[in-house]
Amino acid sequence: MGITNEGILKIAMEQSAIDAGCDAGDFLKRENVTVLSRVDPRARKYLTLPFECQLISYGNNVVASVSEKYRALVTDYINSYPAEHCFETPNMHVLDDELEKNGLRLCFMAEYFLPDLGALRKLDCPYETRLLTQEDLGPLYIPEWSNALCEKRRELDVLGVGAYDDGRLIGLAGCSADCDTMWQIGIDVLPTYRRRGVACALTSRLAVEILDRGRVPFYCAAWSNIRSVRNAIKSGFRPAWVELTAKSAAYVNEMNRTG
Repeated sequence: MGITNEGILKIAMEQSAIDAGCDAGDFLKRENVTVLSRVDPRARKYLTLPFECQLISYGNNVVASVSEKYRALVTDYINSYPAEHCFETPNMHVLDDELEKNGLRLCFMAEYFLPDLGALRKLDCPYETRLLTQEDLGPLYIPEWSNALCEKRRELDVLGVGAYDDGRLIGLAGCSADCDTMWQIGIDVLPTYRRRGVACALTSRLAVEILDRGRVPFYCAAWSNIRSVRNAIKSGFRPAWVELTAKSAAYVNEMNRTG
């Protein structure tokens, strides 16, 4: 039997359960769930485990993966507001204020997308495209392609699709093997070539290539990154889950440095 949208969602929930240290069925419950975070070698490679405070929602409830220190605080928070409001201001300030007293700050807010098999297809590109192997990606770790590829985890970048104008690379979609079952897509297009259908053509083709290899492609964007969200939708992806991550105040301050 071939893969289905329901099967894709099930795989994603199973991976989120590994990451969070919960059961996949917890994301389908009506009531919120709090679990103690733990290290798991099967988790997505870029995650730093155990979490101090991580909130996850597939739209039904909130699953909080926390350290023992923050279990009561976070449980009280997620049970005080509707699930969707736990991931936005003004309610989010309540959690951030309490975490700050202990040296933590809310840091990452992300929306994750999964392919809709009824919408996903290889879209046409106005430029030549090429399928790229891990070996082909080696020379491409430069700032222009920093969303498509990750220098710090280059061993995970396993596949890509490039667009070329007269032999010059002008767009690149890459995917990282972040866990056994799911590969994450990133995309970059040179500024003068944007709004020509390059991003969605590369993203959709790479998604199909990933599925053909027996993996589930997924796509992540900040909710305010309108261009990225539009690309996800146009490429055949749909919103699936959201995450909110707390990090140390020192970590957040370092990210905010401008000098």
